[in-house]
Amino acid sequence: MSLIDAPHERFTCSRAGCDRRAEWRLRWRNPKIHSADRVKVWLACDDHVGYLHDFLAARSFPIVVDGELDAPADPIGDGETDAGAGPGAAS
Repeated sequence: MSLIDAPHERFTCSRAGCDRRAEWRLRWRNPKIHSADRVKVWLACDDHVGYLHDFLAARSFPIVVDGELDAPADPIGDGETDAGAGPGAAS
């Protein structure tokens, strides 16, 4: 089942041990092993979107954070980050 096919109430935060409903989508990739069209997705609740963003940003992975769980995932460029998106996201 894809994110587009299911109501987002069913999706929970990707942070280990968290069972809260996901409100944010973090699209990312590791440019050392993923091409620009290979996008990974983590979901986050309001409490963990900043933590998950910072985890990925510390590794210099391209990241896009958005609150539209049903939107299609476009490719992410090497220099693309969305550091200011989401509550608690670092700049």
